[in-house]
Amino acid sequence: MQQANQIFAETQVISQLRHNQKIQYRERTWHLSDYFKAYPGVPQTIKVRGFDTAQVIVGSARLYVEAQKCKCFVIAIRYSDEPEYRYLVASDLTWRTLDIVQAYTLRWLVEVTIEDLKVYEGWGQSTKPPGVEGSRRGLILSRLCDHCLLLHPEQQARVARRQPLCTIGSRKQNLKMESFISWLDNWLNESKFAEQLEQLTQAILPIVPLQPSKKHIHGQDLGRLEPTPALKYRGIEAQAIV
Repeated sequence: MQQANQIFAETQVISQLRHNQKIQYRERTWHLSDYFKAYPGVPQTIKVRGFDTAQVIVGSARLYVEAQKCKCFVIAIRYSDEPEYRYLVASDLTWRTLDIVQAYTLRWLVEVTIEDLKVYEGWGQSTKPPGVEGSRRGLILSRLCDHCLLLHPEQQARVARRQPLCTIGSRKQNLKMESFISWLDNWLNESKFAEQLEQLTQAILPIVPLQPSKKHIHGQDLGRLEPTPALKYRGIEAQAIV
Protein backbone atom coordinates (compact mmCIF):
# COMPACT_ATOMS: atom_id res chain seq x y z
CA MET A 1 0.00 0.00 0.00
CA GLN A 2 2.84 2.39 0.77
CA GLN A 3 4.37 1.73 -2.66
CA ALA A 4 1.01 2.40 -4.31
CA ASN A 5 0.74 5.66 -2.38
CA GLN A 6 4.16 6.71 -3.62
CA ILE A 7 3.09 6.13 -7.23
CA PHE A 8 -0.36 7.73 -6.87
CA ALA A 9 0.03 10.61 -4.45
CA GLU A 10 -3.02 11.74 -2.46
CA THR A 11 -4.98 8.68 -3.60
CA GLN A 12 -6.94 6.40 -1.30
CA VAL A 13 -5.61 2.82 -1.54
CA ILE A 14 -8.04 0.13 -0.38
CA SER A 15 -7.20 -3.54 0.01
CA GLN A 16 -8.11 -6.57 2.13
CA LEU A 17 -6.62 -8.13 5.26
CA ARG A 18 -6.80 -11.68 6.58
CA HIS A 19 -8.61 -12.39 9.82
CA ASN A 20 -5.39 -13.50 11.56
CA GLN A 21 -3.26 -10.49 10.66
CA LYS A 22 -1.83 -8.61 13.61
CA ILE A 23 -2.64 -5.08 14.70
CA GLN A 24 -1.56 -3.02 17.69
CA TYR A 25 -3.96 -1.22 19.97
CA ARG A 26 -3.23 0.27 23.41
CA GLU A 27 0.21 -1.34 23.67
CA ARG A 28 -1.24 -4.76 22.92
CA THR A 29 -1.00 -6.98 19.84
CA TRP A 30 -4.29 -8.38 18.55
CA HIS A 31 -5.48 -10.58 15.73
CA LEU A 32 -8.05 -8.72 13.65
CA SER A 33 -10.80 -11.23 14.43
CA ASP A 34 -10.16 -10.91 18.18
CA TYR A 35 -10.19 -7.11 18.07
CA PHE A 36 -13.55 -6.90 16.33
CA LYS A 37 -15.02 -9.51 18.67
CA ALA A 38 -14.12 -7.17 21.52
CA TYR A 39 -15.30 -4.10 19.59
CA PRO A 40 -18.11 -5.34 17.29
CA GLY A 41 -19.62 -3.34 14.47
CA VAL A 42 -23.03 -1.70 14.21
CA PRO A 43 -25.81 -2.04 11.58
CA GLN A 44 -25.46 0.29 8.61
CA THR A 45 -27.08 0.76 5.20
CA ILE A 46 -24.76 1.16 2.21
CA LYS A 47 -25.19 1.61 -1.53
CA VAL A 48 -23.52 -1.07 -3.63
CA ARG A 49 -21.94 0.54 -6.71
CA GLY A 50 -24.50 3.34 -6.48
CA PHE A 51 -27.44 1.06 -7.35
CA ASP A 52 -28.88 -1.29 -4.72
CA THR A 53 -28.84 -0.77 -0.97
CA ALA A 54 -27.60 -3.44 1.43
CA GLN A 55 -27.79 -3.96 5.18
CA VAL A 56 -24.36 -4.63 6.71
CA ILE A 57 -22.62 -4.75 10.06
CA VAL A 58 -19.64 -2.38 10.00
CA GLY A 59 -16.91 -1.70 12.53
CA SER A 60 -13.84 0.46 12.01
CA ALA A 61 -10.78 1.86 13.75
CA ARG A 62 -7.50 3.55 12.93
CA LEU A 63 -4.99 0.89 13.92
CA TYR A 64 -1.31 0.08 13.48
CA VAL A 65 -1.10 -2.86 11.05
CA GLU A 66 2.12 -4.81 11.49
CA ALA A 67 2.17 -6.09 7.90
CA GLN A 68 1.93 -2.51 6.57
CA LYS A 69 4.24 -1.07 9.27
CA CYS A 70 2.03 1.99 9.66
CA LYS A 71 -1.32 3.25 10.92
CA CYS A 72 -4.19 2.32 8.61
CA PHE A 73 -7.94 2.66 8.52
CA VAL A 74 -9.17 -0.88 9.26
CA ILE A 75 -12.79 -1.87 8.60
CA ALA A 76 -14.67 -5.06 9.44
CA ILE A 77 -17.78 -5.61 7.31
CA ARG A 78 -20.31 -8.42 7.30
CA TYR A 79 -23.35 -8.73 5.03
CA SER A 80 -26.58 -10.12 6.45
CA ASP A 81 -26.05 -13.54 4.80
CA GLU A 82 -22.41 -13.92 5.89
CA PRO A 83 -21.33 -15.63 9.13
CA GLU A 84 -17.92 -13.96 9.41
CA TYR A 85 -16.46 -10.50 8.92
CA ARG A 86 -14.31 -9.58 5.95
CA TYR A 87 -11.61 -7.00 6.61
CA LEU A 88 -10.69 -3.94 4.56
CA VAL A 89 -7.71 -1.65 4.99
CA ALA A 90 -7.33 1.89 3.65
CA SER A 91 -4.32 4.17 3.54
CA ASP A 92 -5.97 7.60 3.99
CA LEU A 93 -7.15 8.09 7.57
CA THR A 94 -9.31 11.13 6.77
CA TRP A 95 -12.06 9.30 4.86
CA ARG A 96 -15.34 8.34 6.46
CA THR A 97 -15.99 4.65 7.13
CA LEU A 98 -18.99 4.28 4.81
CA ASP A 99 -17.21 6.15 2.01
CA ILE A 100 -14.43 3.55 2.11
CA VAL A 101 -16.90 0.66 2.18
CA GLN A 102 -18.89 2.03 -0.77
CA ALA A 103 -15.72 2.79 -2.72
CA TYR A 104 -14.58 -0.82 -2.29
CA THR A 105 -17.77 -2.11 -3.91
CA LEU A 106 -16.53 -0.50 -7.16
CA ARG A 107 -13.92 -3.27 -7.37
CA TRP A 108 -16.67 -5.15 -9.23
CA LEU A 109 -15.92 -2.95 -12.27
CA VAL A 110 -12.42 -4.42 -12.53
CA GLU A 111 -13.76 -7.97 -12.30
CA VAL A 112 -16.41 -7.29 -14.98
CA THR A 113 -13.78 -5.82 -17.31
CA ILE A 114 -11.63 -8.94 -16.94
CA GLU A 115 -14.66 -11.15 -17.60
CA ASP A 116 -15.51 -9.13 -20.73
CA LEU A 117 -11.97 -9.60 -22.02
CA LYS A 118 -12.25 -13.37 -21.53
CA VAL A 119 -15.75 -13.86 -22.91
CA TYR A 120 -16.01 -11.34 -25.74
CA GLU A 121 -12.46 -10.43 -26.76
CA GLY A 122 -10.51 -13.68 -27.01
CA TRP A 123 -8.68 -13.80 -23.68
CA GLY A 124 -10.13 -17.13 -22.60
CA GLN A 125 -8.52 -20.58 -22.68
CA SER A 126 -9.08 -20.82 -26.45
CA THR A 127 -6.77 -17.88 -27.17
CA LYS A 128 -4.43 -18.87 -30.02
CA PRO A 129 -1.35 -16.60 -29.75
CA PRO A 130 0.37 -17.48 -26.43
CA GLY A 131 3.04 -15.63 -24.47
CA VAL A 132 3.81 -11.96 -23.98
CA GLU A 133 3.57 -11.06 -27.68
CA GLY A 134 0.19 -12.73 -28.02
CA SER A 135 -1.11 -10.98 -24.91
CA ARG A 136 0.11 -7.60 -26.16
CA ARG A 137 -1.53 -8.04 -29.56
CA GLY A 138 -4.74 -9.25 -27.97
CA LEU A 139 -4.84 -6.24 -25.66
CA ILE A 140 -4.33 -3.79 -28.54
CA LEU A 141 -7.03 -5.51 -30.60
CA SER A 142 -9.50 -5.59 -27.70
CA ARG A 143 -8.98 -1.88 -26.93
CA LEU A 144 -9.47 -1.00 -30.61
CA CYS A 145 -12.64 -3.09 -30.64
CA ASP A 146 -13.99 -1.29 -27.58
CA HIS A 147 -13.06 2.08 -29.08
CA CYS A 148 -14.92 1.34 -32.33
CA LEU A 149 -18.00 0.16 -30.47
CA LEU A 150 -18.00 3.34 -28.36
CA LEU A 151 -18.08 5.36 -31.60
CA HIS A 152 -21.17 3.53 -32.86
CA PRO A 153 -23.97 6.07 -33.66
CA GLU A 154 -26.29 4.50 -31.08
CA GLN A 155 -23.64 4.83 -28.37
CA GLN A 156 -22.86 8.41 -29.36
CA ALA A 157 -26.57 9.25 -29.24
CA ARG A 158 -26.74 7.86 -25.71
CA VAL A 159 -23.74 9.97 -24.71
CA ALA A 160 -25.42 13.08 -26.13
CA ARG A 161 -28.60 12.30 -24.18
CA ARG A 162 -26.55 11.57 -21.02
CA GLN A 163 -27.88 8.02 -20.86
CA PRO A 164 -26.01 4.84 -19.83
CA LEU A 165 -24.12 3.19 -22.68
CA CYS A 166 -24.95 -0.31 -23.91
CA THR A 167 -22.77 -3.21 -22.88
CA ILE A 168 -20.05 -4.18 -25.35
CA GLY A 169 -21.35 -7.75 -25.50
CA SER A 170 -24.94 -6.83 -26.39
CA ARG A 171 -23.70 -4.20 -28.86
CA LYS A 172 -21.59 -6.81 -30.68
CA GLN A 173 -24.42 -9.35 -30.79
CA ASN A 174 -26.80 -6.69 -32.09
CA LEU A 175 -24.32 -5.67 -34.81
CA LYS A 176 -23.99 -9.30 -35.92
CA MET A 177 -27.76 -9.55 -36.26
CA GLU A 178 -27.93 -6.24 -38.15
CA SER A 179 -25.22 -7.47 -40.53
CA PHE A 180 -27.12 -10.71 -41.14
CA ILE A 181 -30.33 -8.82 -41.90
CA SER A 182 -28.45 -6.42 -44.19
CA TRP A 183 -27.07 -9.40 -46.14
CA LEU A 184 -30.55 -10.87 -46.48
CA ASP A 185 -31.88 -7.50 -47.60
CA ASN A 186 -29.29 -7.23 -50.36
CA TRP A 187 -29.90 -10.80 -51.46
CA LEU A 188 -33.69 -10.53 -51.55
CA ASN A 189 -33.89 -6.89 -52.62
CA GLU A 190 -36.62 -6.08 -55.12
CA SER A 191 -37.99 -9.60 -54.94
CA LYS A 192 -41.34 -10.98 -53.96
CA PHE A 193 -39.89 -11.77 -50.52
CA ALA A 194 -39.52 -8.10 -49.49
CA GLU A 195 -42.62 -8.17 -47.28
CA GLN A 196 -41.57 -11.44 -45.65
CA LEU A 197 -38.11 -9.98 -45.02
CA GLU A 198 -39.60 -7.01 -43.19
CA GLN A 199 -41.62 -9.36 -41.00
CA LEU A 200 -38.51 -11.44 -40.33
CA THR A 201 -36.55 -8.32 -39.36
CA GLN A 202 -39.20 -7.26 -36.86
CA ALA A 203 -39.17 -10.74 -35.35
CA ILE A 204 -35.37 -11.22 -35.16
CA LEU A 205 -34.05 -7.92 -33.78
CA PRO A 206 -35.84 -8.18 -30.39
CA ILE A 207 -34.02 -11.50 -29.82
CA VAL A 208 -30.78 -9.61 -29.13
CA PRO A 209 -31.84 -6.43 -27.28
CA LEU A 210 -29.27 -3.87 -26.21
CA GLN A 211 -28.51 -4.04 -22.50
CA PRO A 212 -27.67 -0.92 -20.46
CA SER A 213 -24.19 -1.12 -18.99
CA LYS A 214 -23.79 -0.75 -15.23
CA LYS A 215 -20.06 -0.23 -15.72
CA HIS A 216 -20.65 3.42 -16.59
CA ILE A 217 -22.63 3.98 -13.33
CA HIS A 218 -24.28 7.01 -14.90
CA GLY A 219 -26.18 9.21 -12.47
CA GLN A 220 -25.52 6.99 -9.45
CA ASP A 221 -24.68 8.22 -5.95
CA LEU A 222 -21.21 6.84 -5.18
CA GLY A 223 -20.70 8.74 -1.94
CA ARG A 224 -18.00 11.33 -1.31
CA LEU A 225 -14.97 9.26 -2.42
CA GLU A 226 -12.68 11.92 -0.97
CA PRO A 227 -11.21 12.98 2.38
CA THR A 228 -13.48 14.66 4.90
CA PRO A 229 -11.93 17.96 6.06
CA ALA A 230 -13.41 17.62 9.55
CA LEU A 231 -11.52 14.32 10.03
CA LYS A 232 -8.04 15.65 9.24
CA TYR A 233 -7.31 16.15 12.93
CA ARG A 234 -8.31 12.52 13.58
CA GLY A 235 -5.77 11.34 11.03
CA ILE A 236 -3.01 13.41 12.63
CA GLU A 237 -4.01 12.24 16.10
CA ALA A 238 -4.12 8.58 15.04
CA GLN A 239 -0.65 8.76 13.50
CA ALA A 240 0.73 10.12 16.77
CA ILE A 241 -0.73 7.33 18.93
CA VAL A 242 0.05 3.62 18.57
